[in-house]
Amino acid sequence: MTEQAKFLIENLTFYYDSGPPALRNINLTIYPHEILVIFGPALSGKSTLLRLLNRLNDLVYDTRMEGRILLDGEDIYAPGVNVTELRRQVGMVFALPIPLPTTIRGNVTYGPRLAGERNRARLDELTEQSLRAAALWDEVKDRLDEPANALSGGQQQRLCLARVLALQPEVILLDNPTSGLDPLSTAKVEASLQTLKRDYTIVMVPHSVQQAARIADRAAFLLSGELIEHNIAAELFTRPQDKRTEDYITGRFG
Repeated sequence: MTEQAKFLIENLTFYYDSGPPALRNINLTIYPHEILVIFGPALSGKSTLLRLLNRLNDLVYDTRMEGRILLDGEDIYAPGVNVTELRRQVGMVFALPIPLPTTIRGNVTYGPRLAGERNRARLDELTEQSLRAAALWDEVKDRLDEPANALSGGQQQRLCLARVLALQPEVILLDNPTSGLDPLSTAKVEASLQTLKRDYTIVMVPHSVQQAARIADRAAFLLSGELIEHNIAAELFTRPQDKRTEDYITGRFG
């Protein structure tokens, strides 16, 4: 691809405390308006890599990173970077949905209010826009002032996605966002992601190889902290170049 990178990861090695590296010499390009899935067995470094993209690992004591991560050509670990603004620009949805202890509306408007938005019409617009994008609006539009914790697990996950979207990020990171959901809720989340990539760049750790193959535009296979292979998803899942990738996606290990 000749399109300019959204994220460019160069020679990335990352350590927790004084142990062996959790990630080793990762080089990866993430392009705008694509769904990139990062997959592999447990302890391969998938979530670590995802969290490095919006500096959530800054919150972990005694870590060390070598290499660079560029967002739109700017080093996100350079001195003086506004980390709060970075995390608004690069939002994250976790595996376990944790709604705020307030209403459905309050969850969606929490971020914009924190950022200083007070215009009621604008907040209502953001609420509807974000819930529609998360494929939840039709299910909750008549109950916006009810407690968010009354929603089902699948609805709560989509609400957490809407909460991220309300901040109008450029990149959405998803760490196993459907791992605890039933097949119907999973299908709704996957369908919404296909729509969202028109406006956002999406980087996702999927809960299975099958999900990765269903939704990915491009895919990256991690094993024991190493990037074994990355390619267009249709190529990687049908004609992997490395035997370790082939063994993993065909269920011979992992």
